[in-house]
Amino acid sequence: MANDAVAADALRVAPAQPGATDDPVRDVLAAFTKDLIKGVDDTLAAFLAAEVDSLTEIDAAMGGFAAAARDCVLAGGKRVRSTFAYWGWRGAVGGDESLPSVLPALAALELLHTFALVHDDVMDASDTRRGLPTAHRAAAARHRAAGHAGDPDRFGAAVAVLIGDLCMVWADRLLAHATVPPSRLLDVRRCYDQMRIETVAGQYLDVLGENDAANWSVDRALRVARYKTASYTVQQPLLFGACLAGVATDAPLIAAYARYGLAVGEAFQLRDDLLGVYGDPATTGKPAGDDLRTGKPTALLMLARQLADPTQRRALDRAGSVTGAGEVARLAEVVADTGAAVQVERMISDRVAEALTALDTASIDETARTALTGLATAATTRRA
Repeated sequence: MANDAVAADALRVAPAQPGATDDPVRDVLAAFTKDLIKGVDDTLAAFLAAEVDSLTEIDAAMGGFAAAARDCVLAGGKRVRSTFAYWGWRGAVGGDESLPSVLPALAALELLHTFALVHDDVMDASDTRRGLPTAHRAAAARHRAAGHAGDPDRFGAAVAVLIGDLCMVWADRLLAHATVPPSRLLDVRRCYDQMRIETVAGQYLDVLGENDAANWSVDRALRVARYKTASYTVQQPLLFGACLAGVATDAPLIAAYARYGLAVGEAFQLRDDLLGVYGDPATTGKPAGDDLRTGKPTALLMLARQLADPTQRRALDRAGSVTGAGEVARLAEVVADTGAAVQVERMISDRVAEALTALDTASIDETARTALTGLATAATTRRA
């Protein structure tokens, strides 16, 4: 298959071994992750080129639609899910197995991620993603530029839903390209399906919370983090990688991955909560204070309400109705003054410690252990 050949060429030269510096975590990530991401991106690019060409042969407009979906996938991103899946696989098989055989499965997770992002942006009415117009805004702009009849925004939302749907189908198709035994691929598919179910369930809770904020709580916000983010960002990709390696579901490594993944995944979402209020738009690619503008009931905002005095609580009640940059900035100060941001930082640190303890309980390839240690920190101290 063309995409497998491209991936194989990209990884024909094995990544350099970690260097002898004072930071072994940095060494491992620098030595391996760059080559992994290039392999994933090359796999995606080759697969999507063939898919776009196929749809273009049917109708030029369909080709343009498919190209818009492709551009969403290839527009950047940290490739966090495929990275965790890789280390879940590598932790079980060690350093001697051939990576190209599983690259299609790792890359499929990025197509699934694009499906989730595009739909999430429609639900949140977001304007930008990775510093560019979101799929529905871009489609609406094309509608206006072409002078088509009808409501451009409604057209844009419909196109974005279809882009997300197409990415999910593409993910299924690319997953089938992994060269692993058929019986093992069935186990991988079961893990993949569970990931998708938990992602949709978590997304529903997220939507419900925005429409029922008065009845939300810190515990419920963390439940959203667990199912919307932890499951499909860290925990299930790790388990997915272990399934690709043929690890039995009752193996100690599975329990360690599940514990690590839940802790890091929750910490990842808690960092997102902080970035949603205090992040630099130039780094995050999204406007500052979006969560305060929408009144999104994140763990950060729920903690702030819980810790607030009466005056602060009255100010926090305005979350969801503030619009101007000055109002948003003042509300962000109120959140900080309650001590909620400091407490969320503490929750992140506690979860990272829990994740590292989980790794200590597992028999795992040492390079993978070092990388997962580094990823636990990198994923939760990021600025974007």
